Amino acid sequence: MNLAATTVMTSAIKGFAGRLLAENILTAEQARDATHNAKAKHISLVRYLIDELGVESRRLAECVSAELGMPLFDLTAIDRDNLSKWDHHVDLMVKHHAVPLFHRGNRLFIGISDPLNQAALEDFKFATGTNIDAVLVDDLSLTELISELTERTSSFERDMASLMTDDDYDRSFEQVRGDEEPEAQDSTEDAPIVRFVNKVLLNAIKQGASDIHFEPYEKHYRVRFRTDGVLCEVVSLPHHLAPRLAARLKVMSRLDISERRIPQDGRIQMELSKKRAIDFRVNTLPTMFGEKIVLRILDSSSAQMGIDALGYESDQQALYLEALQKPQGMILVTGPTGSGKTVSLYTGLSILNEPERNISTAEDPVEINIRGINQVLVNTKVGLNFAQALRSFMRQDPDVIMIGEMRDLETAEIAIKAAQTGHLVLSTVHTNSAAETITRLLNMGIPAFNIAASVTLIIAQRLARRLCIHCAEPETTIPRDALLALGFTVNMLRSAGIKRPVGCPKCKEGFKGRVGIYEVVTITKGIAAAILDGANSIELDRAFREAGFRDLRQSALEKCTQGLISLAEISRVTTD
Repeated sequence: MNLAATTVMTSAIKGFAGRLLAENILTAEQARDATHNAKAKHISLVRYLIDELGVESRRLAECVSAELGMPLFDLTAIDRDNLSKWDHHVDLMVKHHAVPLFHRGNRLFIGISDPLNQAALEDFKFATGTNIDAVLVDDLSLTELISELTERTSSFERDMASLMTDDDYDRSFEQVRGDEEPEAQDSTEDAPIVRFVNKVLLNAIKQGASDIHFEPYEKHYRVRFRTDGVLCEVVSLPHHLAPRLAARLKVMSRLDISERRIPQDGRIQMELSKKRAIDFRVNTLPTMFGEKIVLRILDSSSAQMGIDALGYESDQQALYLEALQKPQGMILVTGPTGSGKTVSLYTGLSILNEPERNISTAEDPVEINIRGINQVLVNTKVGLNFAQALRSFMRQDPDVIMIGEMRDLETAEIAIKAAQTGHLVLSTVHTNSAAETITRLLNMGIPAFNIAASVTLIIAQRLARRLCIHCAEPETTIPRDALLALGFTVNMLRSAGIKRPVGCPKCKEGFKGRVGIYEVVTITKGIAAAILDGANSIELDRAFREAGFRDLRQSALEKCTQGLISLAEISRVTTD
């Protein structure tokens, strides 16, 4: 501080002490010694007057306002949520008993009860890189505000700590592929963000989550996991962290961090060990308050889990395996997003993946890499769509072809021709049941005779939450008549092991993992005849039941009698 500034400050302090004496707030001795004693205790004059001499804070603030000609600012007019952007300066707030309040142009206004504390203003100027102006506030109100901000920051740190325990951080990523200039990201300022993002990804894997949602809102930033098909919040952060978290995730995904106006797609690969790698499919979406980023967790080990682990009933599994061994035909898997279609298809491909077979896939995106299979990433920007990839496959001597999704007539026509000319084709269609899959193909423009001649098997599926094996208890409160009304048969109830969720330390609300619910339909001669006769979805569904194939609800009832899912899950994942 220069000599002129020191002289002005000394004069102001003396004038201030004189006013306190004139107002009978201090005695002559107290006024004379206050400044010296405050310096000796290494605290500000205002702090000394309040803490040591018991001066009432509001009266003191009014004296400071009158002496320095500064208006007294009312802190109750400040929106606390708007101060979250300064949470990372909470240590500085506590040290200097001051709080950043608002910006005006290129100046930051600091609320402080002792505006003569130049050290505080200089420290805030250095920390924020902004010109500083002091705003006079009542000390008691300032103390309450700093206490509130400190508690909020402590709560945030506790939330962070719940995700960032040292014992499992030590087993963090061996390698994250896709980082650009990771050294630059590990700066002193961003190191906590890097550590936090890494821990979120690791904890999501440990909890068996399928998706991670990073969501910015007006006053907070939410992170959620989708576990066993249900979204749950794991941590809520201050909103000001949104840009830094988004930047970190985009750097890891090799996305353009400067582009925030349009959605972007990327990918992260994390190596947990030399034998296990986890992929994350990343998508960004501009929202009102920042970029929402969703990561889909793709564990390649799920493709090698084996068909026995998927939850097919023995007869359904036999039908799937039989269709896979046919030299030609089409297997269609259908269901909503997140119903496990990808795992069913990849499991089938893994069974077929032998040296004597040429297997090619067209996917958007390639979710799981499988050694020995030629996987093509569809890229519509350069003209490589599903139809174009299929045409190329047909010139590459294929045995098995997998199409990520049949979205249009052109793709469906080429797939149908491939299935009729000595190739086994696997694909997905977005419908709700096996019967609706047939009508969907008809509506796309595929002739009925081509569908009847090429489609060999249709699998409609859902994923239901599996009951925890450690705490599930027998369900004894539901009357027998009510169970019959739900669709259970007398034979089912004779050997039923219906259970209900309880909850224990080994599960989440009584559920742990998921199990598949399936409708598996082989296109028999009778069903083919119904398709040729122009049967609608209701008539086709009736034909499937008459042929002895279970629908999704019947399969769910079977799983319930086996004690695998709860009664509530039946209604959640199926319809009557």
